[in-house]
Amino acid sequence: MVVKDHHFLEDMHTKVTHEFSKTLEMFGLTPADARLFVTLYLHQGPMTLDEMSKALGKSKTSMSTGVRGLLDQGLVERVWKKGFRKDLYQANENLYRNFMSSYIKKWQSAANGQINRLESMEGELKDRIKEFVNQEEMQQADQLYRRLGDMVRFHEWIAGAFKELDPNEPPSD
Repeated sequence: MVVKDHHFLEDMHTKVTHEFSKTLEMFGLTPADARLFVTLYLHQGPMTLDEMSKALGKSKTSMSTGVRGLLDQGLVERVWKKGFRKDLYQANENLYRNFMSSYIKKWQSAANGQINRLESMEGELKDRIKEFVNQEEMQQADQLYRRLGDMVRFHEWIAGAFKELDPNEPPSD
């Protein structure tokens, strides 16, 4: 069956882009970056910034910024084509591995950052806990210290859980 209605195909393309973009937003991409990635993914071959700009109705500057962010996350790659002077970009093909890896790294980095900040506060509180002479303050400080320890362990658990999910890490026994 041949589809003769050009608008149908265009509408379907728009719907697919919109729906898949929703999924990518759950991985922390902005709506604009998600649409840019889907546009690159659906396109038959690499695209220039001008082509992306035309396809999405956005400025070339915003396309450049979006592509740079996607490059940093390993979701898009710059490609070379003989005789072509403009930069070309294409979406990396392995969706699961690339998105999971990028998402997991963000979570691990955030969890590890929180561990460092909470442990620093924990150490500061431990160093100053002896200064409290009032029994009520001592109990409050002790309770806060225990809760800080719980929070550190919570973030360690998160970082460990995401490490187990990382498609680039060998599974643990």
